[in-house]
Amino acid sequence: MYRNEIQYGSTTTDNTTPRPTARRVRTRAAAIALVSLLAAGGAACAAPAEQSGSPGTPAKQSDTKGGTKDNGGDDTAAAGTPAAALGGDSNIVALAGNYGSDTCRKGYVWREARPTDHVCVDPRVRDQARNDNAQADAHRSPGNGGNGPDACATGYVWRDAYPGDLVCADPRVREQARIDNAQADDRRVSTRVWKSRWYPGSQSNGDTGTSRSDQDIPRIQLNGDHYNLGQVRLVIRRNSDNRVLWSGTVNATRHAGFAGGSFGKRTNLTDCSAYGRPVNGHAQAYDVISNRWSARLPVSVGCATL
Repeated sequence: MYRNEIQYGSTTTDNTTPRPTARRVRTRAAAIALVSLLAAGGAACAAPAEQSGSPGTPAKQSDTKGGTKDNGGDDTAAAGTPAAALGGDSNIVALAGNYGSDTCRKGYVWREARPTDHVCVDPRVRDQARNDNAQADAHRSPGNGGNGPDACATGYVWRDAYPGDLVCADPRVREQARIDNAQADDRRVSTRVWKSRWYPGSQSNGDTGTSRSDQDIPRIQLNGDHYNLGQVRLVIRRNSDNRVLWSGTVNATRHAGFAGGSFGKRTNLTDCSAYGRPVNGHAQAYDVISNRWSARLPVSVGCATL
């Protein structure tokens, strides 16, 4: 019996154990067809295509470029599940569809080569893992090649989906497992968020023929990665009364060097940590597709500037 299938926004169950394939050649043929399809990029439930209209590239925590300066060592907020919703939006249920730190991006499910295998894969890869598990005895040939009681029949190899995985499978399945393991981090909704600083620069005062310079006033930029490709809602609150000081929406898209959907969103709030002010607020990001919140990111806000 297998656990329920992960779906967003609704509960779809898949509690049926696949029927063992009667003939070994059919299992191998299915594995070959699956791996060939995935290699060709034809998976029906693969990750969504990159969206256009990126609102901004996230700032790396160690970089200074594009008018954005690094935050000087402020903490990154990793995955979390705070229950607070954005102020004034009664339609958000913070934990709906949230499967914790191993939540998969839309289009992926847990592989379940064993019950604790939460590597996110194409749904058909999970089906293949179930079939291989069901055919484990048929694919084994104890003593074959001097490899002991777990030796595989000719034409099969140990799957190696996880350490100690001695289920015998087609070699292409083992290669797919290696690829999926390497992509595991990119496919999780870890909802990382961190801040950097940006500087507005000089601004015209209109008809007076003069200008004022805000270039030395650091503003908060919120950055994130490990999100679904889609809408992310952002909020900054004051700790003392949980008042919303700033909120905004951004579309997480693909950016080189960042996992999953990522973003960089400028706010109009001064980063008071630049002046040595203590933490008095927090920022959070909400992945709309998975209903998953980031952890609280400490911020310092509300200081007066000249």
